Amino acid sequence: MVSPKGSQPVSAERRLLDLGVVLPNAPHPLGAYVEAVQSGNLLFLSGTLPIKDGKPQYIGRLGKELDADAGRDALRTATLNALSAAKEHLGSLDRVSKVIRVGVYLATSGDFYNQPIVADAASELLRDVFGEGKTSVRSVIGVASLPLGVPVILEVTFEVTN
Repeated sequence: MVSPKGSQPVSAERRLLDLGVVLPNAPHPLGAYVEAVQSGNLLFLSGTLPIKDGKPQYIGRLGKELDADAGRDALRTATLNALSAAKEHLGSLDRVSKVIRVGVYLATSGDFYNQPIVADAASELLRDVFGEGKTSVRSVIGVASLPLGVPVILEVTFEVTN
């Protein structure tokens, strides 16, 4: 995507507007940790949950109480929370120069095998916001349970400019 002025890339903040995405308020820690830590030009985000207004929006395990579509919705909510945490720390998502790594943890039943389809919800939203050239590596891990009974947790590492 390019701007109307020519070949300048469209900023992440502009992409959010173009996508009609309104970020929620940044999440607050639910324990003894912080949401974001920057070391040099890397920004590490704590695992973000599918929480809205301080309450989990989804409870259960994929393949048991929830299907892949619910997992994708939950992960999209967690991704929006991650973007909000990054924006609160950085001041603007335009400071993100690359998405380095995405880690997706999914609470699943033993016979749920659509983890990549669910994880794509985060990867696709991050690609849409930051652009194809800033796509990250990714790990997807299925686990028996996650805090508060949520089905997904997302970890993101960004490269940022100063």
